Amino acid sequence: MTQSKPHAVETHGQSVYPRIGLFIDGAWIYDHQSRQEVRNPSNEEVLATVPQASADDLERAVNAAARGFLTWRDTAPEERVAIIRKAVGLLRERAETVAQIITLENGKTLADARAEVERSASFFDWDTAESLRNYGMIVPGEPQMQKFILRQPIGPVAAFTPWNVPLSSPSRKLSGALSAGCSIILKAAEETPGAACALVQCFADAGLPDGVLNLVFGNPGHISSTLIASPVTRLVTLTGSVNVGKHLTQLAAAAMKPVLMELGGHAPVLVCADVDASAVGRLAASGKTRVNGQICASPSRFIVHRDVYQEFVAAFADAAKNIRVGDGFAPDVQMGPVASARRLAAMQSLVDDAKRRGARVAAGGHRIGERGYFFAPTVLADVPLNADAMTMEPFGPVGACVPVADLEEGIALANSLSVGLAGYAFTNSLEEAERIGRCLECGVLSINHFGAGDADVPFGGVKESGIGREGGPNSLDAYTVTKTVLQRTWRV
Repeated sequence: MTQSKPHAVETHGQSVYPRIGLFIDGAWIYDHQSRQEVRNPSNEEVLATVPQASADDLERAVNAAARGFLTWRDTAPEERVAIIRKAVGLLRERAETVAQIITLENGKTLADARAEVERSASFFDWDTAESLRNYGMIVPGEPQMQKFILRQPIGPVAAFTPWNVPLSSPSRKLSGALSAGCSIILKAAEETPGAACALVQCFADAGLPDGVLNLVFGNPGHISSTLIASPVTRLVTLTGSVNVGKHLTQLAAAAMKPVLMELGGHAPVLVCADVDASAVGRLAASGKTRVNGQICASPSRFIVHRDVYQEFVAAFADAAKNIRVGDGFAPDVQMGPVASARRLAAMQSLVDDAKRRGARVAAGGHRIGERGYFFAPTVLADVPLNADAMTMEPFGPVGACVPVADLEEGIALANSLSVGLAGYAFTNSLEEAERIGRCLECGVLSINHFGAGDADVPFGGVKESGIGREGGPNSLDAYTVTKTVLQRTWRV
């Protein structure tokens, strides 16, 4: 074990990539067996190896989080905010380096990575402000009886985050937990560990007390079962797939612990008959390839009124063919690679399945080159409803298009899956917009654009897309509990 800061190694002169370690009780740990390699998805070269947390490491992390919680809970809110904001200031100072780390390990363009850094910082801006307004309540009572409702931190948090947003997902969970007064054990993705290490270093340098923030990597099943079963942890939060979310929720239920789950989706896009279909098609190409198509809110099922369907597909496909794909560091690139060989194979499988079932490949549908995990932006037209592309979240640059006769059919198709995270719609009719807002089953709906919400609005899904919300005016609710105090004021 060593307590020194993680040093960086030069990578092709493009950027620096940090040494990957565990962070437990205020110390970096490097002297562990490394079983997984981190690869640059643009050239498949190894960036680093990831240490595996042992059972002893996890026990130390849990004990550290227990001690850290007692310290952090009793730290004055203004002092907690000052430490968090100091860390966020360091994150912003180091933004360019952190963005380069993200592009190296994830593949997204440097512009997208820079945006992720600032988005991550904005979560802390919002939640720290909310923490100073985390008011309780005084309930009117009879004489000599005081009734208080207090909002207190729930306790140590076990947090699990994915590879696709390697900074913003850890930031969102750290932001909520730390702002509420909780300690946290973060299990970040082994595929993209560098961003999480850089974030943790900001908090270490800002003077966060030992044990309040702990970072582990390793066997996901072992870590999740250990952390969730521990009597120390009091909340389980995950951003990830539906299947993993269900599994962790079952583990949490067995331990009688609440969960905060932001799970997968398969976002529908309703395109109504009264829009400029060519313009929407061009927007669709940009929306579909944003962050390489690897975000849970990515538009995926394009459900288009038959009167404008052909025009939409033609514009979507033409724009997709002109998306510039390449290494995320290249200044003119609009889309980088998918994150891994596994994701590359998944994209090809979706295309092949759709073709077998009778779909038409209007654009893309193939790997680009032989080195790096590049997949062409893909538009599938006339996709049968039983094709995998219509029932499975692609999590990559593949969009499936189908025509519908009217809005009623479109809404029914959009709602036909068991997930409901994000949704999109394009219409010039206030009546149709109102109906879509009322009837589309999703947690977040964007009308006439492909943008996402910021820290000031809630984010989360319905049905199998999750439990609870992150962000917005109630962003700290999951990380707090209410305590009712009934106090007689007479002497006893």
